[in-house]
Amino acid sequence: MDHFNLMGVGNWIGIFTTILIVLCFYFTLTFFQYLKSDEERLVKQSKLAAVICLALGLLIPALYSFYIYNEMMR
Repeated sequence: MDHFNLMGVGNWIGIFTTILIVLCFYFTLTFFQYLKSDEERLVKQSKLAAVICLALGLLIPALYSFYIYNEMMR
């Protein structure tokens, strides 16, 4: 029964990851927009937000798959 709960979490992680990657693209586009308009503070903020969203969007599924691998190998 615990395996069914783990698979449900995997679906939610997939949805959350997709949202984070879309947010990364949004912040990347705003980064280029602010870069063109020479707003230094907003350039730094949008770049940082894009990097954080991309890092979370890539690390969360990797850590989850590592956890599932360890659970299955017990």
